[in-house]
Amino acid sequence: MSKLAEFRQLERLLAEQLQALEAMKSDKGLEAEIEFEGKLRTLLGEYSKSLRDVVAILDPHPTVKGVKTGATSEKVTRRARTLKVYNNPLTGESIETKGGNHKLLKAWKSEHGSDKVESWLKR
Repeated sequence: MSKLAEFRQLERLLAEQLQALEAMKSDKGLEAEIEFEGKLRTLLGEYSKSLRDVVAILDPHPTVKGVKTGATSEKVTRRARTLKVYNNPLTGESIETKGGNHKLLKAWKSEHGSDKVESWLKR
């Protein structure tokens, strides 16, 4: 792109942004927010407080995505897996496992099918 074309493009973008800025200046909602911010900053200065102080007062126990943060939060642990006992009625063998990654259980499932092996579950 030539320097002249780049200049014209930037000039056009600047004109569009200036037009958008002028439109926002006449927005009543923006005027109300600017007024609120000014009054809030004056009030904060009057009491020598920062925005962080106000947030700490309004929400003393902040959460992030439903998990409490800070020194008072407890460590969240997973629930322990339950022990499952499978009894093979064909061979009489028994397997105790807490997960599905057991070598013999996988062999049974590949040989007899997952649904059939799950029916062998005793507890």
